[in-house]
Amino acid sequence: MRIKSILARPYASIVHNRLRKSMLTAVADQQAILQSLLKAGSVTVFGRDHHLKEVKDHTAFTQAVPIRDYEGFRPYIDQVKAGNQNVLWKGKPIYFAKTSGTTSGVKYIPISKDSIHNHIDTARNALLCYMAESGNTAFADGKMIFLSGSPVLERVGGIPTGRLSGIVNHFIPGYLRGNQLPSYETNCIEDWEEKLGKIVEETFNKNMTLISGIPPWVQMYFDWLIQKSGGKKIKELFPNLQVIVHGGVNFEPYRSKLFESLGGHVDTVETFPASEGFFAFQDTLDKEGLLLNTDSGIFFEFILAGEIFNENPTRLSLADVKVGENYALIVNSNAGLWGYNIGDTVRFVSTDPYRIVVTGRIKHYISAFGEHVIGEEVEHALMHAAKQYNTNITEFTVAPMIQTNGELPYHEWFVEFENAPADMQGFSTTVDNLLRQKNIYYNDLITGGILQPLKIRAMQKQSFIAYMKSVGKLGGQNKVPRLSNDRLIADAMKQWQL
Repeated sequence: MRIKSILARPYASIVHNRLRKSMLTAVADQQAILQSLLKAGSVTVFGRDHHLKEVKDHTAFTQAVPIRDYEGFRPYIDQVKAGNQNVLWKGKPIYFAKTSGTTSGVKYIPISKDSIHNHIDTARNALLCYMAESGNTAFADGKMIFLSGSPVLERVGGIPTGRLSGIVNHFIPGYLRGNQLPSYETNCIEDWEEKLGKIVEETFNKNMTLISGIPPWVQMYFDWLIQKSGGKKIKELFPNLQVIVHGGVNFEPYRSKLFESLGGHVDTVETFPASEGFFAFQDTLDKEGLLLNTDSGIFFEFILAGEIFNENPTRLSLADVKVGENYALIVNSNAGLWGYNIGDTVRFVSTDPYRIVVTGRIKHYISAFGEHVIGEEVEHALMHAAKQYNTNITEFTVAPMIQTNGELPYHEWFVEFENAPADMQGFSTTVDNLLRQKNIYYNDLITGGILQPLKIRAMQKQSFIAYMKSVGKLGGQNKVPRLSNDRLIADAMKQWQL
C-alpha cells in the first residue's frame, strides 16, 4: 500500500460519516438551500423580474417562478453572453458548460463560483464513499483514465466555455495529476477516433486501476484495446483494474458486454452528473439507487411525469415525494437556474434515505398512439429477454412505425447484437410480452388491435457508432437516444440494417 491509498482511508471515512449525517437532515437542508437561493437571487435581474424578495416559502416560489426549459431561459442567457452581470446569479458565471440539446441546438449552461463545488466535490464524494464502503483504496496509487471532452476552452461573452467534462478536468487536484491519463495533449484532440487511438497507445502497458466514462464509449475503448492486444481480455491487460465509474446512460444494457470484455470482476460506481449539476451518486454497494445530492446548492422539485406538459403541474418538494412514482426532475441552483426542467425523469426507490433511479428522458418516449412508453420499460424488456436468450446487446433505439401500407402500425426496434439470438421471432415475442407486462397502455393497444406486436431489426456491427459519427456526435458525453416519437433516427439507421 502506497502513500495516496494510505492517506485516502481516513479522509474517505470522514466524508462518508458526514454524508451519513446529512441523510438524516435532507428535507431541512433542502429548505435551507431554498431560502439561501432566494436571498442571493433576489438582487439579480431574474430575481427582480420574478419578485423573489417577496417569496417566503416553496408555495409562493411555485407561483412566482414558472417551469422553464432552456428555450425559456435563453433571453437571460443571452444577457449574460452580452456581458451583463447579476442576471441569473450574482456577478458573472465563471464558466459556460456547452452542451447540444435535441431541440435547442447548442446550450450554454452557467456555472458560478458557488456551483462549481457541486460538480467537483460530488465526484470526489462518490469515490470516497466507494472507498469507505468497500475498504478498497489501493486504486488511488494506480493510473486513472477519464474519457472526457477536450479541456480546451473558448470564450463566449468573455466567459470560458467548453464541455463540462473538459471544464472539470481543470479541477483535478495536483496530487492526482500524476495518476491521470490520457495526457493533456491527447485530451485536447477533438476527433474521437483519433483521440481514442492515442488513448489506447498511452494506456496499453500502464497500471490502470480506474476507468471513468459513458458506457458505450468505455466499451469502444475496450474493443480497441482487445483488437490491439490480439484478443486479450481487459483484465489480462490491466490486472489491477478495480473500478469503473459510469454515468450518462443506464448501465444495464451495457453490463453484459462490458463484463464479457473485462473477463473478470471489477466494481462499478454509478453517478448522475449533468451540465446543470451533479445530482446523485451511488453511495453504497448493496442498496438500489443513487443518493440524491440534497446538500450541495441545488433545491430540487418533482413533477409527476404525466403532468409535466400540463399548464400548471403540481410541483412537489422533497418532503412530498413517494416511492415508485415517476417524476420529472426540476432544479433550482446557485448557478442561477430557476424552475429549470432538465428533461430527465427519476423514480424514488427509498425515502430514508432519498435514493433515486433515472428512468429516462421526458422527450425520449413513444406515445404515437397514447401508449406512453418510457426508457425504463424498453430497457427492462430488452435486457430480460437478452438474459433468457443468452444474447448480448451492444446498442438500440426504438421508434413508432405509422405508415405501414395497410398493416397495423407497430414499434420498430433497431438492435445491434453482440451475438444475435438463434430464434429472432421468439426473442421479439418475448420482448413484446415483457413490454406489455410493464405498460398497460401498450398492452391495451395490442389487445385492442390498434397496434401489432413490435418488430426488431438486427443491425450491422458498429452501426450506432457509424450513425453517431454521421451526425457529428461520436464520443465524449454524447448518447444515442433510446426512444423517439418521430422517425428521424430510425430512418437514418435503416442503411445499416442487416
